[in-house]
Amino acid sequence: MFLQVLSAIGTVVGFLFLVLSIASGLYYISELVEEHTEPTKRLLRRLIYGVMTTLTLLYLFDGFPFKLTLFSIFTYWVYLQNLEKFPYVQLTSPIFLASCALVVANHFLWYDHFHNPYIPLIEERLLPSYVPPKIPSFVEVCSFFGLCVWFIPFALFVSLSANDNLLPQHGAIPETKQKKKVGLAKLVVATAREYVYAISRRLGYELDPHYGTIV
Repeated sequence: MFLQVLSAIGTVVGFLFLVLSIASGLYYISELVEEHTEPTKRLLRRLIYGVMTTLTLLYLFDGFPFKLTLFSIFTYWVYLQNLEKFPYVQLTSPIFLASCALVVANHFLWYDHFHNPYIPLIEERLLPSYVPPKIPSFVEVCSFFGLCVWFIPFALFVSLSANDNLLPQHGAIPETKQKKKVGLAKLVVATAREYVYAISRRLGYELDPHYGTIV
């Protein structure tokens, strides 16, 4: 019984450490991207073209479905439009909202494709020339999702910055009106952290080491 309790506590603690590690990683990568905007933009553009080429090769040589491949290529074309004003992004812009919707749609369509593979009819399987379709392994499916479905949206999420917090690059703007650029990942992490601080404060605990100090 005590071993089960210890296992539950270990699972919760491990999950918390995992979340904190991911949040810290996002924060660090976002800081790194803000210092190297142009190289990041060029890298993202090449990666998007690389994924589009990979999808085409998978259709030609591995028999991936044409319509779904075409949909994914269109999805990556929409992702590419976010780089026009990189790293600037308007959270309510049609391109950004379409990108968010396409991330979800692309994931579930490919999940449905691999979860429900095509099974030939009995008549087809009885033919002498029948060749059984190749079912991708678990590692192959995970690699495809990691590199061709999730990687670019994740990279864009970390690299883009909220438009309301950006520092203008052109024009002589007084220093007092300039705003510091804040990446989306940093914005999400900071917002989540403030919610945790607020909840702990209501419970009678103060987790914010800078609470009450003047910055």
